[in-house]
Amino acid sequence: MVRVCGGPGKPLRSLPNMNNDYPLSGIKVLDLSAYIAGPYACNLLADMGAEVIKIEPPEGDNLRKYPSTLPSESRAFLGVNRGKYGMCLDLKTTVGYDVFVRLVKQADVVVHNFRPSVPPRLRIDYETLRAHNARLIYCSLTGYGQSGPLANRAGYDQVLQARTGICSSQGTPEDPKIVYGSVVDYYGAAMLANGVTAALFHRERTGEGQHVAVSLLGSALAMQAARLVVANEEPRAINRDMRSGGITGIHATRGGHIYISANTPHFWRALCTLIGLPALADDERYDTVKKRAAHVDELLPVLRGALLSRTAEEWETLFGEQVPCSVVRRIEDVFEDAQVQEQGLVGEYTHPVVGRYKTIANPISFGSVKDRRTLRPAPGLGEHTGVLMQGLGYSEAEIAQAVVERNVSA
Repeated sequence: MVRVCGGPGKPLRSLPNMNNDYPLSGIKVLDLSAYIAGPYACNLLADMGAEVIKIEPPEGDNLRKYPSTLPSESRAFLGVNRGKYGMCLDLKTTVGYDVFVRLVKQADVVVHNFRPSVPPRLRIDYETLRAHNARLIYCSLTGYGQSGPLANRAGYDQVLQARTGICSSQGTPEDPKIVYGSVVDYYGAAMLANGVTAALFHRERTGEGQHVAVSLLGSALAMQAARLVVANEEPRAINRDMRSGGITGIHATRGGHIYISANTPHFWRALCTLIGLPALADDERYDTVKKRAAHVDELLPVLRGALLSRTAEEWETLFGEQVPCSVVRRIEDVFEDAQVQEQGLVGEYTHPVVGRYKTIANPISFGSVKDRRTLRPAPGLGEHTGVLMQGLGYSEAEIAQAVVERNVSA
């Protein structure tokens, strides 16, 4: 049975130094999570300077196996696991568990996305790990929370979208729609990273570690705060939508589509003037968002007819700073976007198998950081197992005995 695994032929060597200017520099995070929400939360912690070690079972994070037009690695895995070191452990074996416990003793944070019944079986529950490290911040990301009738069900982004009203709100109750892009996962990741940093701040003041719990259920509800309000005596079936009747939205042009937001009086007047219909701005029937929504059937054909006189790019140039808008572009266009490049939001990475690729970089800017770190790609399965074990005090002989290639059974 595979005990721990490493990348093929990886020599023992020192890991690169971290940039001490980043706020979470010196914080060590053990990432046991898989798929998107947990891994991307740890990705965000790495962006803030934490040293994140992604610990995978011998078969690897299942996200590595998802469909991808990249021949050697999942695009999604590369996107949500950058900035980490990679380690491969079988926690069900003696040596794998021993390595993990040594890591825990040196760690500040452990993150996992197991169902509540799993950690006790693996002996990685909070009470067990706290006995090894009382200052540990232990974060569990679950589908439905730590208790209740659904606690031990597997929870996934689109399952929670369906359960929490997102699908029926995105479409209609009669024709529900999934919001693609794993929005619940990414919002859950942000909540998890926020919870971990708050717990670290609490530990700084009190010296105490704690268990931080985040669920996709809670994330799916939190991201709907603007519509998730029910007043006393209010009927069940009401319109909870904030959309302004279609004026703000995506519209066809002579060439391409453009998104326009014109909810404030200032932007509404600018829009009417620039499309050649200034009288609309002076019409009292349309002088508020609510009124425009009420008259959308008469306003929308007029607006869309005017927009057909130019292309989307021509309108974007004409509107400039006067009307918030954007041409509807493809994601591939982002890599050449001048604003994205100026902000340094996309960087180039070098992966041992994939080679050079571009993805998000430095989404959070810190004024205290003088020099940005060298961008580190998502790790290969078990890529840094040997050197990390060396840092834990294992000898080269012990590492050689424990580490086996991931495609070999011992």
